[in-house]
Amino acid sequence: MSHNTVPAAEEILDREFPVLDKGFIRLVDYMGGDQRIVQAARVSYGEGTKTVREDAGLIDYLLRNDHTSPFEQVVFTFHAKMPVFVARQWVRHRMARMNEISGRYSVMADTFYVPALEDVAEQSTDNKQGRMSEPMPVDRAEKVRATIDEVHQQAYSGYKKLLEDGTARELARVVLPLSLYTEWYWQIDLHNLFRFLKLRLDSHAQKEIRAYASVMKNLASKVCPLAFESFNHHLWGGVKFSDVEMAALKLMLEGKPHGLKGKEAERFEMKLSENRQI
Repeated sequence: MSHNTVPAAEEILDREFPVLDKGFIRLVDYMGGDQRIVQAARVSYGEGTKTVREDAGLIDYLLRNDHTSPFEQVVFTFHAKMPVFVARQWVRHRMARMNEISGRYSVMADTFYVPALEDVAEQSTDNKQGRMSEPMPVDRAEKVRATIDEVHQQAYSGYKKLLEDGTARELARVVLPLSLYTEWYWQIDLHNLFRFLKLRLDSHAQKEIRAYASVMKNLASKVCPLAFESFNHHLWGGVKFSDVEMAALKLMLEGKPHGLKGKEAERFEMKLSENRQI
């Protein structure tokens, strides 16, 4: 196979794109692109053997029918800076390779995440792991931010004191909170990046990690725009229905009630009403 270089990707390579208050993502390197996907699928060599329209059709067919291995031929390396609590959600996606800054070797910087006023909200009453969609009143949100900042200063002051007293770095770091910023290099293939984005762009994911996923999607789409067009149609913009839900859909097409009850009905109706922003 010939080496693939994508002009649109080259333009954004190694540029820092800010995320949250102090974070960023950089696309450090990539291997392959749309052409690599179709080359791998056709097991062919060289360029120009097919038109862009035919390439787009093949990529769409592959994604729609879960032929995933050609997408694994495209690989991205990102450099990201994010709060530790975001990193711990991110690392749940295990089909990737990463190298993170170590608090055993390095003195961690005094860099902490403080949410913007519009992101400070109360605990959701119907979602045990999320916040309300409406932000707190400004006066209360400012107090929350002030408390968070105060805790950061106290924690970092304690960390510095431990280091100055000769405490090992690997022990001193235990006083640092989850809002501390960390950095890593993260490498992943396109198939598994699609899985990451589908989950982390979803409205049920925490807002902070959605911000990183959104920037990452924009950067990766420069490398393989045809593949991301299919991703938008089938994985992100599409909805899967179970056999029970398909039966319910058929009833609705016949002008009848769907017949589902309880949680099944709630999930089904939520799918029908979803309006994702792509």
